[in-house]
Amino acid sequence: MAMEMWRPRSMARSPFREMTRDIDDMMTRMFGDWLGPRATPEALGWAPPIDVLDRKDEIVVRADLPGIEQRDLEVNVERGVLTIRGSRQEERETKEGEGGDYYCCERWAGSFTRSVALPPGVDPDRIRATFKNGVLEVHVPKTPQATGKKIEIKAA
Repeated sequence: MAMEMWRPRSMARSPFREMTRDIDDMMTRMFGDWLGPRATPEALGWAPPIDVLDRKDEIVVRADLPGIEQRDLEVNVERGVLTIRGSRQEERETKEGEGGDYYCCERWAGSFTRSVALPPGVDPDRIRATFKNGVLEVHVPKTPQATGKKIEIKAA
């Protein structure tokens, strides 16, 4: 049985994408470190999917971070950019089954960085972050000037 990497629906299979991945895998196996450290799958990295919600009083950034511990996360804001950094340690499990069956289970490990440019009019001093059930939520409050004002239109 062949194992295949899970892809969200937005990354539906395409012959070109699969061919590119196969060529990358082949080049890495053939030339390894000659291509440099950036050519390895580990160095190409992983980035968690994020949602950015623009609510009336705040911007909310959510990141799915399964298997990552809170102590391995860092959230920074500098010059209008929110940056989420984290890492997960490598876990490998290899077993030999009955009758010569063999399987190997490998999960992604390494570090990641995601950055989101924040709009003007947010209050960086009141940013708060929570982490629950593998989901990081960062709440970035807007200043009163950024929340806007509804203007009534009068008949002339």
